[in-house]
Amino acid sequence: MGIRLSVLDTSPVVQGSTPRQALRDTVDLAELAEELGFHRYWVPEHHGMRGVASSAPAVLAGHLAAVTSRLRIGAGGVLLPNHPPLVVAEQFGTLAALHPGRIDLGVGRAPGGPPHVVASLRRTGEPYRSQLEELLALLDPAGTVAVPVRGGNVPSPWLLGSSPATAALAAELGLPFAFARHLSPDRACQADLVSVSVIAAEDDARAQWLAGPIRAKVRSRREGTRILLPHPDDVPHPDDMPASPDDGRVLVGGPETITRKLQAVLDETGTEELMITSPIYHHADRRRSYELVAAVGAGLRPAGGASLPPRDH
Repeated sequence: MGIRLSVLDTSPVVQGSTPRQALRDTVDLAELAEELGFHRYWVPEHHGMRGVASSAPAVLAGHLAAVTSRLRIGAGGVLLPNHPPLVVAEQFGTLAALHPGRIDLGVGRAPGGPPHVVASLRRTGEPYRSQLEELLALLDPAGTVAVPVRGGNVPSPWLLGSSPATAALAAELGLPFAFARHLSPDRACQADLVSVSVIAAEDDARAQWLAGPIRAKVRSRREGTRILLPHPDDVPHPDDMPASPDDGRVLVGGPETITRKLQAVLDETGTEELMITSPIYHHADRRRSYELVAAVGAGLRPAGGASLPPRDH
């Protein structure tokens, strides 16, 4: 089988839009992703971030699973320190019972928002490793107190991270590992799944124009101002913007350029699956970017050109 392509969607709230519209765009994009043959669709957990509408992944995943029929739907991911493990097991056990064989649970330990907001969520100081082991026990259908899990439909959770340390923990626990390359492109490591930020367009010039807003947003974050994703016409042309150490986070280009860049990620990480997130202002342009990525996906090959074995997650 070939490389799998999937979607990571933060439900971005862009300048001049609303969280409600962002969530509606997420539903539309999930339906498109299913039509295009993407494998899975994950939504993250963020809190108090005005540019991100995805704050309740279990709720949003339930709706997306209801409006699609084939896509694997999941959290990318639940930030475990924010929740009692029993609640997470019950939520995703319920989703898996309602949509058997289609639900993923990705877990991480990032803050997920500004300190003053996160402080209202994290009531205990229990170590992440202890929480994770408790969750794994609750997801075991044999004898769990999480009643919805007893149907046995919840797969092993994915561990999400942006460092080799999380990769090592996943290997120790026998769990699949998803590497957040879109956050840490310079710390790439072997992973089952790699998330990549991609802006694709008909040609390199238009893709660079579409990438202007995310470059401006990243620069504003570095300067401490934090803007919403602006319209491409409201930021300097890429040729007029200074180079940034963050530029490598986003792969930008037309089909040929994107094919080359994605293949380089595959060769570097040995992954079987690329999960694409696309920070683009106009929803129509974001849709088009995913259409182009789906089209070039057929030309991508596993590292070393070997065939990939089938997987059950």
